Amino acid sequence: MITGYAYVVADLFHIGHLKHLQRCKENCDHLIVGVLTDRATMEKKPRPIIPFEERIALIENVRCVDEAVRQETYSPLPNAMELDVDILFESTSHAPDAIGEAQKVMSEIGGQVIVMPYYDGQSSTDIKKKIVREWKR
Repeated sequence: MITGYAYVVADLFHIGHLKHLQRCKENCDHLIVGVLTDRATMEKKPRPIIPFEERIALIENVRCVDEAVRQETYSPLPNAMELDVDILFESTSHAPDAIGEAQKVMSEIGGQVIVMPYYDGQSSTDIKKKIVREWKR
């Protein structure tokens, strides 16, 4: 059985999240999804609008997700190593140095990294900006 690990903030869950998780699942038998805590998210982004408990409940109930876990750091590496996954899914939206580090670590533990496409125009940040623009009209 091939186990994959993807990770998301999942604030304002949208079609980009769903497509990403579905494509990840196509590459593994068991998909574990790390949901970033508020603190982990704020290492690189603003605090999520949706509370963590609600975000993880949403991810747990996505059909292609086999398991949802708490991710305490922005980096997925601690969870990927602890869970001993075969594949770590990264995104083309992440910094090349972060992807390179992930490839090195996964190679050391006998796994691999698959870099998944980022869906331009499908981001929680863009949705939040659009709401603010529309609300100001």
